[in-house]
Amino acid sequence: MGTDTERRRAGELDEYHLMDMPPAAELDAVVRVAAAVAGVPNATLNLLDDSRQYQHTTVGFTGQDCGRDDSMCAVRLERGEFVHVPDAREEPDYRDNPWVTGELGHIRFYASAPLISPGGYVMGTLCVFDNEPGRLDGEQIGRLTDLAGIIVAFFERRRHARLSAGLRTDLTAREEWTRTVLDSIDEAVFAVAPSGQLLLYNRAARELHHPGIDPDAGPVRIASRYQLYEPDGRTLLREEDVPLVRVLRTGEPVQGRELMVRTPGMEARRVRANARALRGPDGVIIGAAVALQDVTAELTRLRLLEEARRRLALANAELRRSNADLTDFAGAVSHDLVAPLAAVGGYLDLLDDLRDEDGPERVTAWVEEAARAVGRMRDLIDSLLGYARAGSAPVRTVHVPVKEVLDHVLTDLNAEIVAAGARVSVPGPLPTVCGDPVLIRLLLQNLLGNALKHRRPDRPCRIEVSADGPSLRIADNGPGIPPPRRAVAFGMFSRPGHGIGLPSCKRIVDRHGGTITLDDTPGGGLTVTVALPVTDGPTSQFSGPAAD
Repeated sequence: MGTDTERRRAGELDEYHLMDMPPAAELDAVVRVAAAVAGVPNATLNLLDDSRQYQHTTVGFTGQDCGRDDSMCAVRLERGEFVHVPDAREEPDYRDNPWVTGELGHIRFYASAPLISPGGYVMGTLCVFDNEPGRLDGEQIGRLTDLAGIIVAFFERRRHARLSAGLRTDLTAREEWTRTVLDSIDEAVFAVAPSGQLLLYNRAARELHHPGIDPDAGPVRIASRYQLYEPDGRTLLREEDVPLVRVLRTGEPVQGRELMVRTPGMEARRVRANARALRGPDGVIIGAAVALQDVTAELTRLRLLEEARRRLALANAELRRSNADLTDFAGAVSHDLVAPLAAVGGYLDLLDDLRDEDGPERVTAWVEEAARAVGRMRDLIDSLLGYARAGSAPVRTVHVPVKEVLDHVLTDLNAEIVAAGARVSVPGPLPTVCGDPVLIRLLLQNLLGNALKHRRPDRPCRIEVSADGPSLRIADNGPGIPPPRRAVAFGMFSRPGHGIGLPSCKRIVDRHGGTITLDDTPGGGLTVTVALPVTDGPTSQFSGPAAD
């Protein structure tokens, strides 16, 4: 800082007649509020002339003057900006300062708001600190900056009053000034006498508890009178846990205590309480003060951010799965679709080049092969469309009796069941689940269709649909899936044939929040177990022919 600028700064400070003057009660109140807002035990109003730092008003420790070269507040004084140091040991500007090293103190957390005069000169700082590392949020920094402005306004008003014939010192003026200071901040502030009797409260306190504040009420049943609850919003705070009551009983400060305020007719508010005892010159407790910081909006923002993160993670997982499916789909198109088309094209070329000497038997065989190739291609396309529907169709959750949906599916598959010589049995009742009836029908159709398709040629196909509590079991007597292959059975094209039925089933079950597993059927075959959310609801609009 230049010599001329420093001389003018020191001269303006001198005009306020603050150095070596005893602290005013109003300033002591502001510094205490600053400590409560920051949630730290120590706060001070520091003034700096050209050679020393004078601790005008202190809270939590006994003030002492020091040389300006030793002052932490002097390090960045010329910048005129708020200083926020979570751990002074990690800051090159502060780690060797005697207030940090132990010579004068053991400060770790340090923050200061500049006291800037109307002429633009920094006269000192409103400083808060702790012997443990810490951090302020943006709202706390804003409130401390506001308090610094209030202190300067007080200095200015006192200077003008002195210049115009003297300072008003009557009790009414002091009370008015204190009330103005407290009403200017957004934290709800209460002060009580040693008996617990309410002495004062500010505008934010009235807004938080309106119309429930009764200054004449005795210091009893405070939690129920002001509807103070634990953070869960349901458990009424115990009387001994009310911050002001605890401070008066123990003399120890309460810092960062979260609780809920549920004023009738108003939205419940989550607040963070910082309370400390007020002591006289002899150290005797003469009352207590508490500042309640409303953190409802902050927590709402955090919940919304967490929900956004969760949705983004789900979207990323779905995107990765979709990309993998697209890769598998490309392989299917290049092989399972192209091969049948090539076969159809070849046989049609043979028919086109048919010569007279070729007999009708060969023509019939070629036509049959072409028809089978077209059938395979149609089946694959149907399977791919079913897989797409399983992953993209909107989920409409209702009560779905599985037995009624199964009857409908068996009616649709009746021709295939008869052609395979299969028998589907349902030996007992089936549960009612909570899900989308269209997707659950597609799930059962895929599972039964797989059992019909992958059957053994050496014995009649048998399929049993049963329930084990809330779980469905579809057991067949086909070739099954060897245990080593079950881990990949739900991947696209992992089974001979089209390999899309089980992946489609997995997508449907996942979208309902259920599980699907594969096991052996006693005597040979595959048992698929599906667990879906279960409901006791009895209603559904579905009906169909009964299964045998």
